[in-house]
Amino acid sequence: MSNPAFQFDHVHIISRSPRAAAEWYVEMFGARIAADTIARGAPQIFVELGGMTILIRGARPRENPAPARPIRDYAEFSSHNGIGIDHFGFLYRGDLAAFCAELREKGVSFPVPLKRGVGGSLLCYVAAPDGISIELMQAG
Repeated sequence: MSNPAFQFDHVHIISRSPRAAAEWYVEMFGARIAADTIARGAPQIFVELGGMTILIRGARPRENPAPARPIRDYAEFSSHNGIGIDHFGFLYRGDLAAFCAELREKGVSFPVPLKRGVGGSLLCYVAAPDGISIELMQAG
């Protein structure tokens, strides 16, 4: 059993344009902006999606964030080919192929197109703002 003292709280993203990134999550995934504030000299927006919080903030004074590497599709897996967080994922309850078609119509790009993953489930990777990669997996 894992340690019950812990509960997942949030993913923290540094963005070149926090407002535009937050609006992307709202438009593409139906997320909700829960708060829009300034902290430590930078805008920060709290976005709620799928029971989790995505905190999207701008660069703080004296920060100069390096851009993320793009994700690539290798023969049997996908990766940013770098140390650190590679991507985060959501289970999608519904027709994932139809949802991906809707996203494509809205201009979303898929560095890893819809395919069958381990165990045969459908999955894909969506290119989100600021070099963020999101894996969408068909819920069983």
